[in-house]
Amino acid sequence: MTEKTTHFGFQTVPEAEKAGRVRGVFGSVASKYDVMNDAMSMGIHRVWKDAMMDWLAPRPGQRLLDVAGGTGDIAFRFLKRAGSGHATVLDLTEPMLVEGRKRAEADQMAANLDWVVGDAMALPFADNSFDVYTISFGIRNVTRPQEALNEAFRVLKPGGRLMVLEFSQIPNDLMQKVYDLYSFHIIPRLGQVIAGDRDSYQYLVESIRQFPDQDTFLGMVRAAGFEQAKYRNLTMGIACLHSGWKI
Repeated sequence: MTEKTTHFGFQTVPEAEKAGRVRGVFGSVASKYDVMNDAMSMGIHRVWKDAMMDWLAPRPGQRLLDVAGGTGDIAFRFLKRAGSGHATVLDLTEPMLVEGRKRAEADQMAANLDWVVGDAMALPFADNSFDVYTISFGIRNVTRPQEALNEAFRVLKPGGRLMVLEFSQIPNDLMQKVYDLYSFHIIPRLGQVIAGDRDSYQYLVESIRQFPDQDTFLGMVRAAGFEQAKYRNLTMGIACLHSGWKI
């Protein structure tokens, strides 16, 4: 029987190895992750995350599961917007959660936050547990993204909302070429200078190129069972928000 393989950036690796490799990448860059996000995107990731919250429109008392939530960026934003509620931050990589707990917002919101080490493809939660499921810049690192979407559908309550923020494809070929030049030449160098880790950021850039385009991913959201599934491009499609409802 041939071993199943998957992408790790531009490499082909056995499926069983991917999670460990991803854990290695994010364990390596955890302490510099937030600084690198600002440097790589020139701060635009904050605008994208605010756009996500605008479309999500958190309501008081909602329960959020933020998968690949790492340093808590989305959970903190969600709780501030909701005014009250609870957020569970799940990540494969414990050092990312450790960094999240160190942030000032984590102390202020400690009573409304849980931090859980876990796998997006096998969530350690009961069916129908959460009002909202978010994953930001994380689903492209999951070995089998369709399984993560299926799990999102399972743990959401009826009436629950999925929202995925992920790097995507620019519909304009010339702009895509310009963006690729920036991604492949500048981002790994920033990783070397800021995080002392060129290889991890080389992987992150390659993983963006391997991720399905907007319409293909929309089909995967629908295949998981979500209805009223839509997407919105951000900054010409450099990033994209996908939304769906469990009805």
